[in-house]
Amino acid sequence: MNSNSITMEDKGIIALVNVGAPVFQILEQCSLGNTRLMNFINGEELMLQWTRGQLNIVAVISQNEVISRDGISLLETLDEKHYPNVPFFLIVDKINDNLTRLCVQSGVADIFRNPVVKEEIATRLTFMIKNWQSLRERVHPQKIETYHIPLIKRIFDIVFSGTAILCLSPVLLIIILIMKLESKGPVFYYSIRVGTGYRVFKFYKLRTMYVDAEKRLKDLIHLNQYGSKENKDDWSGSTVLCDECVKNGTVCQQVLYSDKNLWCEKSYISQRKASGRAAFIKLKNDPRITKLGRILRNTSADELPQLWNVFIGDMSIVGNRPLPLYEAEKLTTDKYALRFKAPAGITGLWQVEKRGKGDMSEEERLMLDNAYAENHSFVSDIGLIFRTLPALFQKENV
Repeated sequence: MNSNSITMEDKGIIALVNVGAPVFQILEQCSLGNTRLMNFINGEELMLQWTRGQLNIVAVISQNEVISRDGISLLETLDEKHYPNVPFFLIVDKINDNLTRLCVQSGVADIFRNPVVKEEIATRLTFMIKNWQSLRERVHPQKIETYHIPLIKRIFDIVFSGTAILCLSPVLLIIILIMKLESKGPVFYYSIRVGTGYRVFKFYKLRTMYVDAEKRLKDLIHLNQYGSKENKDDWSGSTVLCDECVKNGTVCQQVLYSDKNLWCEKSYISQRKASGRAAFIKLKNDPRITKLGRILRNTSADELPQLWNVFIGDMSIVGNRPLPLYEAEKLTTDKYALRFKAPAGITGLWQVEKRGKGDMSEEERLMLDNAYAENHSFVSDIGLIFRTLPALFQKENV
């Protein structure tokens, strides 16, 4: 697609991504010139309809957090796929200086915090659409300094992951057969993870839990290894999906598990924001894990599908573990953001130094991630791969 000069007189479309009813009603009341509002469930639907319908979109408003699939990651995807450059706005519940910096570096036109004010959003939205072309010529946003995998490391990743996928195919087929015999549910699942430069992608794993895993979590949260602040009495998690999840009909809104009973990410994140819980969750001797799942976890065989993530470039063999959205959003301060300036990987410094030893604190894990980001090299990565082999067989069931 080619970028065109767009003005308010073109009767363009303001694309709304995941915008809730309260915000939509406010936008309907705004005087936005000769434009009309069009709703899209998510960024994927936006891009599909934009291409198929040759829509004259003059602005995109996404009601999603900065670090989410339809936050700055959506803007970067639109740019990478050469969609017309139009002002991109975010409506968020949480914002701070570091998140604002990420938005500016990514080229976000403006950020509104809930609850939005009618006069404020109307004025700023109209101004940006009318003057976007001239503003683009004067201002060149500084792109986020993301990690670019060196050629030798990328070649190694492709060869290693491709060879491993071919060689391990028979083993994977046996695992799938046993899994189907032991418990009902899907073989694979994916969760949305945050990797290098806060880039969001689908993170694949083999299922290791029973299909009602998320229902049991509220009674087990006090066993969290990474903090003692949790109290199961204050847990208010729910398996009921929000309207957006119901409309979407997929697992993309799920935080932890792709079980048959979907779990709403938005509700979970909002509850964690208010409770100030530890950033990581891991349960010792987790009773939700199947017998096969325990073997898969203790040998890290549940990570096999991530070889595909490596092959397509989402991850590397060695790097810092990509994090779920609710964990990544807590790590945007200068102290911890460094970990995201390194490749996202299957194994890394944390795995070989601390995994399964039982004495790991959240702070130690984060410091190891930062240490890897500052000192990693291809030679040291090869050393970490060899050190990973004995670390695969853990001493604890976590």
